[in-house]
Amino acid sequence: MPARFALGLTGGIGSGKTTIANILGELGAALIDTDVIAHQLTVPGGLAIPAILAQFGYELLTADGAMDRSAMRELVFSDPAQKHKLENILHPLIRQETEQAVSTARGSYLIFVVPLLVESGSWKSRVDRVLVVDCDEETQIQRVMSRNRLNREQVQAIMHNQASRQQRLAAADDVITNQGPLENIRAQVVQLHHQYLAYAEMKK
Repeated sequence: MPARFALGLTGGIGSGKTTIANILGELGAALIDTDVIAHQLTVPGGLAIPAILAQFGYELLTADGAMDRSAMRELVFSDPAQKHKLENILHPLIRQETEQAVSTARGSYLIFVVPLLVESGSWKSRVDRVLVVDCDEETQIQRVMSRNRLNREQVQAIMHNQASRQQRLAAADDVITNQGPLENIRAQVVQLHHQYLAYAEMKK
């Protein structure tokens, strides 16, 4: 665990994690987003590309040499063994890059944005508190259908491969309900931010 106060922020797909993280970032927290790191690892020339090529072949790469995210999603959702192989490639690299990001992070406290925090098992022991961004499942589905141009069945398949809403809430120290007017949501975030500043001060 970092010496500084560290928050783990998570939520299901379409819950609005990025919105909440960005507000906290605007308020002065240092954001480290494992999804962004994973994306950087799988762009053309990314650190994970040689291992992905060796494990899965050229058919899982795009013409420019990035990981074909759509093809990989279909593969790993249909075959748990392939999902495990991909995780064995990505997770150590994500951890390595996360630790590097911590060493240069500037902010009043650290926030690790981890979509699969509950599923990973190890992240909960690496942060001081867990913040879950929550909304009802129909809202998740509608947001992802609109944003990612997926159909309902595809979104539900992704959600099925994530922890349930109940599992995430059970793991939470704090919860933000990301539904309703943005000003109400922002007020929730600001209130929690002040609590986190106090925790950060105590940990110094």
